Amino acid sequence: MPTSLSEPMFRQVTIIGLGLLGGSLGLVLKEKGLAKTVVGIGRRRENLELAVQMGAIDQFALESHQAVSQSDLIVMATPVETYLPQIHTWGKDLAPSTIVSDVGSVKGQLVSNVEAQLPPSTFFVGAHPIAGKEKSGVAHADSRLFQGARCVVTPTPRTNARALEKVCHLWEAAGSVVLCMDPLEHDWIFGAVSHLPHVAAFSLMHTLQALQGRTPQARDLLDFSGGGLRDTTRIAASSPEMWRDICVANHENLVKMVDQYIQQLQEFRELLKNRDAPGLYNAIALAKESRERLI
Repeated sequence: MPTSLSEPMFRQVTIIGLGLLGGSLGLVLKEKGLAKTVVGIGRRRENLELAVQMGAIDQFALESHQAVSQSDLIVMATPVETYLPQIHTWGKDLAPSTIVSDVGSVKGQLVSNVEAQLPPSTFFVGAHPIAGKEKSGVAHADSRLFQGARCVVTPTPRTNARALEKVCHLWEAAGSVVLCMDPLEHDWIFGAVSHLPHVAAFSLMHTLQALQGRTPQARDLLDFSGGGLRDTTRIAASSPEMWRDICVANHENLVKMVDQYIQQLQEFRELLKNRDAPGLYNAIALAKESRERLI
């Protein structure tokens, strides 16, 4: 499949939402010659102008109708709760055979809902590049962001084979390792390995805030934090808007997982309460062994 500038894979790509992921994808599209023209759509002109200056997009629009009608690929890089309202706004403007995709970290029922709302002559291919930083915004975009990272693509029985091939090739060209997964399985797995850790990091920072001022001299606890706290809570600096929507969209899985996490904390609490040194050792050693598998 051609990727040279003289014969790009896409004539025009519209990216809706020029943040870290959308901006990084735009840089990939331009650097790899995958699209003749990349158009950005967003809410803030200054952010879109920055994306042009960075080379992530060729041009921008504050209104979507004309841009999407002239594109053969639309990528939604906005919070997942915006997908259906967006499609309701511009779905009717899409040309036949237009591919719609995304970069969201929630799929599940959302994929079926998007498929049902798009015109039958168009194709949806869900994608989730597992890459990011705690810093958001197009200013932090990087064409190397996706290199070596996994990208999960979530086809359904309705997915067009040619559209799936093109989306997979796009992410492979970005340097990602692409694998396909059922949308519902996706949400269970990433609820456990991504969404739950974020909830834990948010909750840990809330706990520290609740403990604030309880030292005899009312010192600021964060003044004494080291690498351990920074490493554990790095993802607590993530976008509140994005993670609010992820939590809402995957709430059924997350409630079950938070319940399991609470149970593990309660068991650890009992070991502490009873000063059970052998039990604490075993619990910590088991966690260490599991963490080393992750490395």
